[in-house]
Amino acid sequence: MKRLFVENLRPGDTVEEVFLLSSKTLARKKDGNPFLRLVLSDKTGTIDAVMWDNVEPADAAVAEGMFVRAAGNVSAYKGTPQLTLTGLGPCDPGQVDAADFLPVTTGDVNAMFRRLLAMTRAMTSPDLKQLLERFWDDDDFVENRFKRAPAAKLMHHAYLGGLLEHTVAVAELALAVADRYGDRLDRDMLLAGAILHDIGKTREFVYDVVIDYSDEGRLLNHMVLGIMMVEERIAQVENFSPERANLVKHLVASHHGTREFGAVEPPKTLEALVLNHIDEVDSKVVGIGTFMDSQDPRQKWTAYHRPMERYFYMGNGKES
Repeated sequence: MKRLFVENLRPGDTVEEVFLLSSKTLARKKDGNPFLRLVLSDKTGTIDAVMWDNVEPADAAVAEGMFVRAAGNVSAYKGTPQLTLTGLGPCDPGQVDAADFLPVTTGDVNAMFRRLLAMTRAMTSPDLKQLLERFWDDDDFVENRFKRAPAAKLMHHAYLGGLLEHTVAVAELALAVADRYGDRLDRDMLLAGAILHDIGKTREFVYDVVIDYSDEGRLLNHMVLGIMMVEERIAQVENFSPERANLVKHLVASHHGTREFGAVEPPKTLEALVLNHIDEVDSKVVGIGTFMDSQDPRQKWTAYHRPMERYFYMGNGKES
């Protein structure tokens, strides 16, 4: 179990710990001898490292993206900690807890999943209820994919369990809106779309060592993958109406709202229109809220938020 994290490293510390090797460059000193420049990371951040001795064996033994066991001493270089390595070698991934290297939801994933099960059981549409149950009956999918997947690489819920957290939030919003507008909305259809809209993110991302896009995620995106996954499960439900199948898939295809923002089609049902907006609400509240949390609490305004092209007001600012 990892005991020492990047955020705790201080000049003068002696280190022997497991890190993720994020970057490695073999360079040459003025005398022609090789040395290594590296970036080591865990869930708390990154630290620059350098290795001067026994360079070539270390370079041959490790590669970017591997877990490594690093030994050395922390010093200050240009005002920031730097690790000078005396030893570097591979670490068995089976002995590593991914949660030490990837951010994780602070919520209880089992409690959140139980909430989704309760929503599913309360549905009155047999076809949609059975569709969701086909996903939930797949233990490998639930435990190793759905409960672990992030909802994004950077923008919002970008941590293990983030997809489940986001899905529950959007589903809760869907029920609230459905209660407000009554028969104008198909409550179960909207709820099914809320639960399934990002299901493709279980395959769009890899999240064992780092959070990044998978090959099929880059080639197809989570909406296309989600439609494929829904089609696979619909095929397991007897007598599922083709029209209803198209409506469910349309919710997945259109939840980004416009083609400009990645939607396969714009929303063309009231349920799809609502889903687009409630998805946007949770994404923005969590994403921008996380950004604001990272800012200096003594300031009234955040730094410039490039994705939204604006500053955000935080209040009067107080000394911490």
